[in-house]
Amino acid sequence: MQSRWSNRYLMSFVHNHLVAYPTPINLNYLWGFGSLAGICWTIQVITGILLAMHYTPHVSLAFYSVEHIMRDVNYGWLIRYIHANGASMFFLVVYVHMFRGLYYTSYVRPRHYLWISGVLLLILMMATAFMGYVLPWGQMSFWAATVITNLFSAIPVVGVSIVEWLWGGFAVNNATLNRFYSLHYLLPFVIGGGILLHMALLHEHGSNNPLGFNSKTEMISFYPYFYVKDLFGLSVFFCVFAFFVFFYPNVLGHPDNYIPANPMVTPSHIVPEWYFLPFYAILRSIPNKLGGVVCMGLSLIVLLLLPFINTSKMRGPVFRPFHGKAFILFFINCLFLGYLGQQVVEEPFIFIGQLSTGFYFFYFLVILPLLGYLEDTLYTMATGFSDERPDPCRVIIN
Repeated sequence: MQSRWSNRYLMSFVHNHLVAYPTPINLNYLWGFGSLAGICWTIQVITGILLAMHYTPHVSLAFYSVEHIMRDVNYGWLIRYIHANGASMFFLVVYVHMFRGLYYTSYVRPRHYLWISGVLLLILMMATAFMGYVLPWGQMSFWAATVITNLFSAIPVVGVSIVEWLWGGFAVNNATLNRFYSLHYLLPFVIGGGILLHMALLHEHGSNNPLGFNSKTEMISFYPYFYVKDLFGLSVFFCVFAFFVFFYPNVLGHPDNYIPANPMVTPSHIVPEWYFLPFYAILRSIPNKLGGVVCMGLSLIVLLLLPFINTSKMRGPVFRPFHGKAFILFFINCLFLGYLGQQVVEEPFIFIGQLSTGFYFFYFLVILPLLGYLEDTLYTMATGFSDERPDPCRVIIN
């Protein structure tokens, strides 16, 4: 009897949240990147578990265990390339998902907790990816671990203690590698729990839509309508993913990571993976070490504060033309920060990086609040309506 009740509850849950889930009728393909992120997480967990069966977390053996996976394990090269490139695909999908939320202002109430949970998941992803980047124990892995962990020493009073705890000693060594390996294996399951919470918050208020207004009547079930759109997006994604895995598996990595780690030889130019480059550029643009760490941290914290910084009563970019143009400038600036993150620390890149960093924070702290007041005022003057959820039909009629 208990088993029958459990099965019925499970089937009802699946039907309500996957099959009959009410979906806004005007969603475009950008709304499919959320489900793609979940698929990327699944790929990373499966391939990570398979790699962990053959990886040896020891400074003398880690690099050679990776080479053993590549050369001796059946299809080990494929598993490793899927996992390594899968991290890049995961971040690419999440960044598109995040920029879509920024453009369509999906962070405003009542979905503010959904946005905050998404930003926290991004931070967990960054920590997991950084620790995974260290595990091959190549030259860039070792020196990236040395440079990034040393940043915590800039924190007053407790900074040095934090660094020594991360290292498990007084330098990056075997204890560091073991700690990073343990956390890299653990954090994906924490992210999995966060994804479930993220989905629960999404289904509480439903998806946003391109127009930005709430309409309970303009809904259709996810199946059999929108799952076809998601399947098409998934097919395109797998084609792009396979192209990198089979034709350019190392183009997103660094060649120095195919050299065993050597604490006595410093690479000429230390750079992180491409998905960290904008934040790395913000870090390096500040001449003071503590100031750089603070600014890099604030670049993520400001994303958490977006629902509270927002002043606009309108949501969709259709009703916010100035917001759309400002967002394009912000997007270009983020790409430019990524470019600056891979350049050497010298002029004119330092000065340009400071300008780009300034614009990054200026967009969130000044432009968005001012545009909210300006566009709300213009909307009220043009239509005569000042409600928080503008109805496009009323705008057209007016």
